[in-house]
Amino acid sequence: PPHDDEPGGTPPGGDHPGGKPLGDEPRASMSDQNTPSSTRAPTPAGNRPAATRGDAQVVVGGPADIALATAAAVLLVGGLVGYYWLSTSPIAIRIAVVVGGLFAAIAAFAVSGYGKQVWQFVLGSRVELRKMVWPNMNETRTITLIVFAFVVLLGIFFWVVDWVLAWGTRQLLGGGT
Repeated sequence: PPHDDEPGGTPPGGDHPGGKPLGDEPRASMSDQNTPSSTRAPTPAGNRPAATRGDAQVVVGGPADIALATAAAVLLVGGLVGYYWLSTSPIAIRIAVVVGGLFAAIAAFAVSGYGKQVWQFVLGSRVELRKMVWPNMNETRTITLIVFAFVVLLGIFFWVVDWVLAWGTRQLLGGGT
């Protein structure tokens, strides 16, 4: 298709080739831009966020989720308190209490809506990491050398600034010759 500055690119009157005047296009919100409307989950009652996976929808923030998240916090703190409470017991038992409390807290949190939402975030992050373009070895070396050069240059610059300010302070206070 021709560009606006080429002949036949923009019809007379400022309209674009589709025939509509500029600025009349409907605008999508930020959340709608990358999500097809058929896969968007409706917002549940109470404006609570929803975690989705395929066709399943998980409402987050209900009483059960709050209870499970609270239980997870209590189990975690309980494991830490148990470590100090059992101060006369062997260290292996004390560590087992902390690790047991940690795993129990993770299990309680994982079955809550909050935990499922965190898991969906982790899965989405893995997908995004696969899309990243990592620098090759030559680019990495070049960028590293540039960073080191700037660190040295800024170190010298601040050393000179410090030296000049110290000299000026000595001159003002009468300590210099």
